[in-house]
Amino acid sequence: MKSRAPLFTFVLTLAAAMLLIAGCAKKPVAAKVEPPPPPPPQPTVTLSVSPQEIKKGESAKLTWESKDATDVTIESLGSLDLNGSISVNPADSTTYRLVAKGPGGTSDATARLTVSVPPPPVAVTVQPSLRELFERNVKDAFFAYDSYEIDNETSQLIASNTNFLQEHPEVAFQVVGHCDERGSAENHLALGASRAEAVKQALVKQGVSGNRITTNSVGKEQPFCTDSNEECWHSNRRGHFVLP
Repeated sequence: MKSRAPLFTFVLTLAAAMLLIAGCAKKPVAAKVEPPPPPPPQPTVTLSVSPQEIKKGESAKLTWESKDATDVTIESLGSLDLNGSISVNPADSTTYRLVAKGPGGTSDATARLTVSVPPPPVAVTVQPSLRELFERNVKDAFFAYDSYEIDNETSQLIASNTNFLQEHPEVAFQVVGHCDERGSAENHLALGASRAEAVKQALVKQGVSGNRITTNSVGKEQPFCTDSNEECWHSNRRGHFVLP
């Protein structure tokens, strides 16, 4: 009986060869998966104003910069370049708001511009001159026809003049006598002088220094009124106060 060893060995060798061939066969390669692209970045923006405070009527400069934006808008100013500056001169204090939009979303920034309104100009009160005060407060004394007597009404008027003259002791003045047209020029010069002197003495009696007062007479030569009636004649019969 022949031995089976050679056959057994052959079978084993064949099986090992088949296993080796199977092990060397190309393994399948798994499909490569690409990662999703990153999301677009959110826009960034800055906004500034210079100067930050102005007076009404002046101007300031708004300056902005944006990144990753496709549209830039400033409220009240509309759509603008992505980067830039613009001059503004609002009438009142204003907060500017900038909005930047892009594929990645929206961002905003603000800048405050303060507008100061100057106070209204202070009314400058112009003080009247001494001459204006004198002419406003010192009234002429009037007389009856052909008289240089000071009646009660004229005495009260002179008292009112005295109050002002005592408040301004630096004022030196002249009293000029005037007459109406009725009568001779020579007599009227004398009457005018008497009227001026009567006014002076009344002032001195009430406390005004005589050194401050000079007198003169023009008679009927410089009338205040030229009509021939009693009202006009009365207007011309006076002691006229003059500040040199």
